Amino acid sequence: MSNPVPPSIRVTPELLRKYDRPGPRYTSYPTAVEFSSAYDASAYFDSLAQAAARPDEPLSLYVHLPFCEHRCTFCGCNVVITQHRSVSEKYLTYLHREIREVARRLGRRRKVVQYHWGGGTPTYLRPDEMRSLQQVVGECFDILPDAEAAIEVDPRVTSREQIDLLRAMGFNRLSMGVQDFDPEVQAIINRNQTEQQTRELFAYSRSAGFTSINIDLIYGLPLQKPETFAKTLAAVIELRADRVAVYSYAHVPWLRTQQKGFDPAMLPSAEQKLELFCLARDAFLQGGYRPIGMDHFAVPEDELARAVETRTLSRNFMGYTVKSAPDMIGVGVSAIGDVAGAYAQNQKKLPRYYDAIDKGSLPIEKGYRLSADDQLRRYVITQLMCNFHLDKRAVEQRFGIAFDQVFERELAELAAPDGLIANGFVSVSRGALEVEPLGRLFVRNVAMLFDRYLLNKKADSPIFSRTV
Repeated sequence: MSNPVPPSIRVTPELLRKYDRPGPRYTSYPTAVEFSSAYDASAYFDSLAQAAARPDEPLSLYVHLPFCEHRCTFCGCNVVITQHRSVSEKYLTYLHREIREVARRLGRRRKVVQYHWGGGTPTYLRPDEMRSLQQVVGECFDILPDAEAAIEVDPRVTSREQIDLLRAMGFNRLSMGVQDFDPEVQAIINRNQTEQQTRELFAYSRSAGFTSINIDLIYGLPLQKPETFAKTLAAVIELRADRVAVYSYAHVPWLRTQQKGFDPAMLPSAEQKLELFCLARDAFLQGGYRPIGMDHFAVPEDELARAVETRTLSRNFMGYTVKSAPDMIGVGVSAIGDVAGAYAQNQKKLPRYYDAIDKGSLPIEKGYRLSADDQLRRYVITQLMCNFHLDKRAVEQRFGIAFDQVFERELAELAAPDGLIANGFVSVSRGALEVEPLGRLFVRNVAMLFDRYLLNKKADSPIFSRTV
């Protein structure tokens, strides 16, 4: 059973300096950095054919809706900023075509246990557009009655009519972006969202029948301070959201040019950023929440909290889940799928996305076919990131390997005089690896030890965000 991270863990400046370095978040392994155009639409057709050969297995389905009216300067998502509604109207006609073509190639494999609309801002769409999209999805796929059906909503633009419609269409979980309620922080990140707006939408969503509501926060934003962030935390705890995500701000201005819109001197230092996260962690633990993975919290009765207790928590491109399926289909511009042992990412630019569909193809830009070693390491990293525990015997039985032989280098690094064991991050027994409470604050660093691709990358290469 996984124990909660105790409050008030002390991190020395020396540990922080040593382990605060660029590293993946591991929404996938291998990471998107390894994706290549060698995996193209033809390769994706083969993957879909393999998936179609297992008609009784369930699917996860992700729909990307990229539109926002305004750009937040912290944003790291693939978004399209426009107030011209004709742009989204055109996009939806192509999205409908993509959904139908993917479903056709999947044959009789149509059962969906995890379904998500992400963005962008999905509630950018008008109610009639939401209905038409849901109709196409319903014609092509069978969303099971007990499926997790989630959507991201922005309290600034989401109407009560949309909330009622989403509930009527079968959505059962909302995720509300908040980031921080402090007006000074909101001004610098170009996201002016009052606490009252959020409270009103939250209350109405509850009255409409949504029993699972998630709130997203971000720590490490410019001008963020412990005393003001504490007020945001108190407000969220008072709302009693079922789940809370407390994401680390990823400062990657070489990838997201909008992040150049503020002086980096406004960002908290590594020490201050860690203090913000520990403040959040302590607040939610004291508020009765259970820690989920590296950056989420849930009320004890939530299914994620129960999964942590039984070490059955999983994770994919849509986040932590207990409803993971063997294959995940991604549709829409920039969407990523995970099908038949391969990752497939759609084109990131609308003109290329449209052009591929007009040519009768699917809009794959790049992807990656996992090797046997990739699948082994993905399992190891996922277990460490989700459950902070790795059963070596289970790995051996699942993959037919001798764990200590295959991971001889990694185990030696763990046991080095100044390694993760000596620093109190990890403990190792004959049968298991356990990520200790201190190590859970640095779980990305723990996972990085098992990442074969990092061996050939420079330690401070500007590819990934920093781990703290």
